[in-house]
Amino acid sequence: MRPLRADFYARPVLEVARDLIGCTVAHADCAGVIVETEAYHESEPACHAFVGLTARTRPIFGEPGRAYVYLSYGIHTMLNAVCEPAGIGAAVLIRALEPVSGIESMRARRGLAPGARVDELCSGPGKLTQALGISLAENDTSLASGPVRIGPRTGAWRDPRVLEGTRIGLTKAVELPWRFCAADSVYVSRPRLAGAPA
Repeated sequence: MRPLRADFYARPVLEVARDLIGCTVAHADCAGVIVETEAYHESEPACHAFVGLTARTRPIFGEPGRAYVYLSYGIHTMLNAVCEPAGIGAAVLIRALEPVSGIESMRARRGLAPGARVDELCSGPGKLTQALGISLAENDTSLASGPVRIGPRTGAWRDPRVLEGTRIGLTKAVELPWRFCAADSVYVSRPRLAGAPA
């Protein structure tokens, strides 16, 4: 897979969050098409970068096109793509994928039985990192050279219809419409945006 270059990410985070819909994430033996993202920027209090530069937030202020991977509530690993020029804290959370390869490996990592529903494998940010085997070891690594790689839209995903709405599970900046979903995908997380498949 030909990866996206750093200049793809060196743009306003809202543009990148929308344009990542339809791109492909690959790690180890698995890959999936991005069907849901959320944007985060240092200017708003839901973003980790809002508190400034710390040991934890250093990667989000780094060069665009790198992975920012953190542990949420001490349980779930979250994969983010760092955006905007270095020194600005901004990243896109990858919220959901449509699995395209390594599906049985994904089921095994998720502890699901063979034949378990594919649409539930990666329908959330913690689910997809578990399914793809993404860990904190991938924090602050290149999304071009790996181990996690993101490639461009291809085939039927070249021009997806994208819905936008408010982000999920936040107590701050809840009004910002910074969540983006592939309009026709059944692989997105819940609650689904208005206009998405039930």
